[in-house]
Amino acid sequence: MESAALAEKIAEILKEKKALDIDILDVSKLTILTDCFVICSGTSTIHIRTLADELGLKLKETGVSCHHIEGYETARWILLDYGNVVVHIFHEEERKFYNLERLWSDSMIKRKS
Repeated sequence: MESAALAEKIAEILKEKKALDIDILDVSKLTILTDCFVICSGTSTIHIRTLADELGLKLKETGVSCHHIEGYETARWILLDYGNVVVHIFHEEERKFYNLERLWSDSMIKRKS
């Protein structure tokens, strides 16, 4: 699946589960590591795990598998690596602290919600 289409699909799945402040960042011209970041917030560790679980389930149904997951145990910042798209699901406090949007400010940001 094309990077932009996958990022949009991910954003829609997250939106259905009530993720907050969903952003898609096109970082393809800034790094060779990935093409897009999808960044969102959850309201609690339970909500953050639910977002990660639902995303994994829905994408697996379409044949897209996660290559690597970080942070699931603590669920303050879960990173899901889908190769050409990396998903960051933050607790609101961690998102403000790390502020990835500022770090990648040269990327094109598209607000989803």
